[in-house]
Amino acid sequence: MRFAPLRFYRRCAQRHLTVPVLHRLRRALLGMGALALVAACTDAAQLTPDSPRADLGDFSFGHNVVVAAGMQQAPFSRTVSEAEVEAALQAAMDARLGGYAGDKLYHIGIKVDAYSLALPGVPMVFTPKSLLVLSVNVWDDKENRKLTEKTKLITVFEGLSGETLVGSGLTRTKAQQLDVLSRNAAEKIEQFLRENGQWFGIAPIAPRGDEAADARAAVAVLAPEAQ
Repeated sequence: MRFAPLRFYRRCAQRHLTVPVLHRLRRALLGMGALALVAACTDAAQLTPDSPRADLGDFSFGHNVVVAAGMQQAPFSRTVSEAEVEAALQAAMDARLGGYAGDKLYHIGIKVDAYSLALPGVPMVFTPKSLLVLSVNVWDDKENRKLTEKTKLITVFEGLSGETLVGSGLTRTKAQQLDVLSRNAAEKIEQFLRENGQWFGIAPIAPRGDEAADARAAVAVLAPEAQ
């Protein structure tokens, strides 16, 4: 590999900490349409080496960089360490993208901006939500350049289920919440790559989901007093 973004990305990640995550989320709402609270329909499946893969052209996964230093903890959240978040996301990214065997290496850097792992709440009165807010960049190893002209802000929630309707803090452990969020994040990043298929020599697919709704829901979790 000619291009090793690890040191570069860690420097960028540290500089990025000066930009409050709530400001970035609110800025992401500007110019967007009507908002509604949304979540993933279902949680991303556990993948095995034999799981079918989407078409990602010449993509092969290079550096798997996750930086959680300085991540913001939401109110009413369980506490998790930076090392735990980094390990969970790296494992999920490797499981989701490590199976691609294209002809070119691409590196992905993730900065964990904020998180919430829902505490046990009172169903129908207070149901905390779990989420991750991530900043994502993609590099082309052969061309030695960053493909994301603007850092991609990605917000990830747990999927809708009987467990999350009553609050996953009551039904899942901290480790289970983090595992589900990490798998959902990896799936959403894979979707983002497919939406930019031109990077990998294939046709892009249509965007899926509502980024404005995701950002509004994230603000509600991270700053409930502002709602």
